[in-house]
Amino acid sequence: MNLQLTGIHHLTAISANAPGNLHFYTRVLGLRLVKKTVNQDDTSAYHLFYADGEATPGTDLTFFDWPVGRERRGTHSIARTSLRVGSLESLAWWKRHLTSENIPTGEVADIGGYPSLDFEDPEGQRLRLVSDGGKGGSHPWARSPVPAEHQIRGLGPIVISVPDITNTEAVLTRVMDMRKVRDYASPDGEGQVHVFEMGAGGPAAELHVAVQPGLAPARQGAGAVHHVAFRAPDEETLHGWTARLAEFRLPSSGEVERYYFRSLYFREPNGILFEIATDGPGFTADEPLETLGESLALPPFLEPKRASIEAGLKPLK
Repeated sequence: MNLQLTGIHHLTAISANAPGNLHFYTRVLGLRLVKKTVNQDDTSAYHLFYADGEATPGTDLTFFDWPVGRERRGTHSIARTSLRVGSLESLAWWKRHLTSENIPTGEVADIGGYPSLDFEDPEGQRLRLVSDGGKGGSHPWARSPVPAEHQIRGLGPIVISVPDITNTEAVLTRVMDMRKVRDYASPDGEGQVHVFEMGAGGPAAELHVAVQPGLAPARQGAGAVHHVAFRAPDEETLHGWTARLAEFRLPSSGEVERYYFRSLYFREPNGILFEIATDGPGFTADEPLETLGESLALPPFLEPKRASIEAGLKPLK
C-alpha cells in the first residue's frame, strides 16, 4: 500500500473569544463557516471550522474556544500557519485590506520560496498569506466579503519550531515518508528552516521545520495552535498508517471517529501533536452544502445530549 500523505488536511488552533474569532475569520478573512459544532472531548467548547466555499479537505482552519490566557510563544510548537492565495496581485490586495481593518502586516517578501505576507489575528495567532501562483483548483464562497479572485484558496505551509531537528527529521522522513527539499533562513533571524514535502509537493503539501534551540518551550493558550493534520485519502490508508506507527513503536491514539473524518493522533519527538485524517466523508455528512455552518451540528453520538450542550454554550453573535 502507498502510504504517501497528500498534503495538509486541517489545522486546529485556540481562541478565547469565539464571537470575535467568527467575525475575523468570516468578515475580515472572508472564509466560510462550514461547521459549527463542539469539541467532542469537551462539549462545553465550540469547535468552529472555516474553509473554502465547498468545505474542501485541505482548506480547513479550525478553532477550539477555551477560556484561557494568551499563549507563551516558544519552541516545541506550531509557530505559524500559512494560507494560500492565487497571485502577487492578491497579496497586494490583502495588504491594503488588512491595513484598512487596522491589522498590522509585514511587507510582501519571499519567504521559504513563496511571495508571502505575515500578519496576526486579534488574539496573536500568527498567520502568513502565500501566493501559490493560482495552481490547482479553488472553490470561492459566493457570500464572502472578499472578491473571488483574492479569496483564500486553502492551507499553505505550516511552520513548526523545534530545538533539535534530529529525531523530528527521522520521523518525518522514515515514518511519514516526507522528502526534505530545501532550507532557508528564518525571517525573524531565529535559526534555519528546513522544508519537507508530501505527495505532489507544493505549498499545500509542505511542513517547514524551524530549528530554534535558543527559545524557551511554548505554553499553549489563546493564539496558539493545538495540532496540525495531514491528509490520507481514505479509511483503508488510515489503517495502514495505524499499522505503520505501531511498527515503528510510536505511541498513538488509535483511530478516532470524528464523524466528518476519521483520525489518528500522535506526537512527534519534540512533543508537537500531529494528526492523520481522512478526506471523507466530509462536512456534508449531516448538512446540505448550501447551509453548512448555519446551525449547531452534533455527531450522532452527541445528539442525545443536544439540549444540555446548547444550554452550556454562549451565543456566538
